[in-house]
Amino acid sequence: MSATIRVDPADPGRFRVTITEDASQSAHTVSLSAGYYEKLTQREVSQEVLIEQSFRFLLEHEPKESILREFDLPLIGHYFPDYESRIRRRLGT
Repeated sequence: MSATIRVDPADPGRFRVTITEDASQSAHTVSLSAGYYEKLTQREVSQEVLIEQSFRFLLEHEPKESILREFDLPLIGHYFPDYESRIRRRLGT
């Protein structure tokens, strides 16, 4: 079964992400600056789509329980150096 990822805006530049797999859930808070959003998407997809696809990328590399509970989206690139190029390809941007 694939994970269900729900992205909800919290405050400006912050999002609440809930991952559901089978009967278990994890909750995360992610920060996204306007500059980083534009860098990755050229504003061709919504912030929510970028975050959802970023979590799908993370789930391909680690279980949901290993994902930090709170982080800035650019932090993914520190752990996975190919993140930015792969997320651009995934989004078609």
